[in-house]
Amino acid sequence: MTTLAEAFARAKADDRAALIGYLPAGFPTIPDSVRLMRAMVEEGVDIVEVGLPYSDPLMDGPVIQAAADQALRAGTTPRDVIGAAGEVAQSGAAAVVMSYWNPIERYGVVAFASELAAAGGSGVITPDLTPEESRAWSEATTEHHIDRIFLVAPSSTDERIARVAAECSGFVYAASTMGVTGARTSVSGAASTLVSRVRAATDLPVAVGLGVSTGDQAAQIAEYADGVIVGSAFIRLILEAGSVDEAEGQVRSLARELSEGVRRRSR
Repeated sequence: MTTLAEAFARAKADDRAALIGYLPAGFPTIPDSVRLMRAMVEEGVDIVEVGLPYSDPLMDGPVIQAAADQALRAGTTPRDVIGAAGEVAQSGAAAVVMSYWNPIERYGVVAFASELAAAGGSGVITPDLTPEESRAWSEATTEHHIDRIFLVAPSSTDERIARVAAECSGFVYAASTMGVTGARTSVSGAASTLVSRVRAATDLPVAVGLGVSTGDQAAQIAEYADGVIVGSAFIRLILEAGSVDEAEGQVRSLARELSEGVRRRSR
């Protein structure tokens, strides 16, 4: 059992959803990003998505793009991302990398999987990699015991959901809305239907992302999902903060609110 599987198992034993927080490594700097990720964990985040900054994102909204641009200007590399994931793992949370496929392919598929495993990372989310193109990745991650996480969307057919879920390990990422990432004032009603459709295809945990920004939204999603993913809401607080100390305080406050949210659902 990977650390990721253990995190979901602990949340299930507590009769709640797992809380998953996202931050790009290197934002606002490499040491500060690790500091903020650790703060998330200390306030109740179970799993941290460590973002690999990329210059040509497909699904990232303006908030995540701004953070990624800042991280790239600071010189953040894939090796730094792997190191940050290792730091998160040492804090006691499960660490997964979120990355577009091109940086992993350029780094070396086997090298990325093996080095992430050696650092203590648990898995990788690849939003733009399809199962049909993932043979080399599947072989490398299986060999090094790294979980593979692919995405499904409301537009996915049942056949497509089954195909994607069969290639996943760790969990299935259910994108609750069509379009780019970003915190929203309400969560798409398509999310619960999508989770039900995924559950018909797999016993893996299903985590919902794209748009969560409040404890109430986290509680709403925790009624039906195994994991609640929050990214842009954390990043916006950091972008708007006047200092890293202020950013840490804001991140801690939101993490506590979200952690309380996933624990108060009535399922």
